[in-house]
Amino acid sequence: MDDGVAALADRLREVGYLADDDLATVVFLALRMERPLLLEGEPGTGKTALAEALAATLGRPLIRVQCYEGIDSTQALYDWDFPRQILHLRALEALGRDGGDGEVAELEKSLYDERFLLARPVLTALQQSPSVLLVDEVDRADDEFEAFLLEVLSTYRVTIPELGTVAAAQPPTVVLTSNRTRELHDALKRRCLYHWIDHPGLEREVAILRERAPEVSAELARQVVGVVQQLRAGGDLLKPPGVAETLDWARALHHLGTAELDAETAARTLGALVKYRDDAERVRAALDRMLTP
Repeated sequence: MDDGVAALADRLREVGYLADDDLATVVFLALRMERPLLLEGEPGTGKTALAEALAATLGRPLIRVQCYEGIDSTQALYDWDFPRQILHLRALEALGRDGGDGEVAELEKSLYDERFLLARPVLTALQQSPSVLLVDEVDRADDEFEAFLLEVLSTYRVTIPELGTVAAAQPPTVVLTSNRTRELHDALKRRCLYHWIDHPGLEREVAILRERAPEVSAELARQVVGVVQQLRAGGDLLKPPGVAETLDWARALHHLGTAELDAETAARTLGALVKYRDDAERVRAALDRMLTP
């Protein structure tokens, strides 16, 4: 592994994120090439956590856009503080400036002063660069929002009609995540470096658990991860547990004083591992097979 890639992997590990060689390489290249990084994968595989770890590693602010159905550019870019604008108008009226005598244009201009601008995450990332901009679950947004992102990520500048153009002094480090509930458009993908994050293998997941939850014993950590790996491999769960659920389950068992995983304790703590009733029933039956002597 290249020295620069290895150094980045070590720095990520220092803040609690264990990246494999392929992931460390694509992150390194995204930084060097100043390209957005698109991470796809199942929920709970560490996509969002990577952006958080990257911000901590680089010592930059993390600015997050949480995508959802119906989000538009206004909610990600900027808005105007209408209550303050109204108060400003009333203050001018109290001073006797009623908009007469050629003052209308001046009054209108004063209403759209930068002090009344509410910067949303994308604009904030451009203004505060260098920063890390996380566009989380971009697959939940619609085509129009994708087109907006493509435009911003192509130039790292936006135009505010009342104020002019805002350009990043240094392009922010951009991480987009997708759970692949729908396919993203090729144009956006071409703008990014791409990486698919899969669930980690047994040894890596044990290492992640030991790193993130050192209070959990090595023996219990290996037992927990072994069960989770088998549940994922079964392929019959509506939502297989991710690494986040593995961590929650191990911590829950630790808080109960569990030294060795058994079927009864495992079944009582399933609320930390699975979030659907049908999954809970399937897992409960599987636990009996996996843990009952």
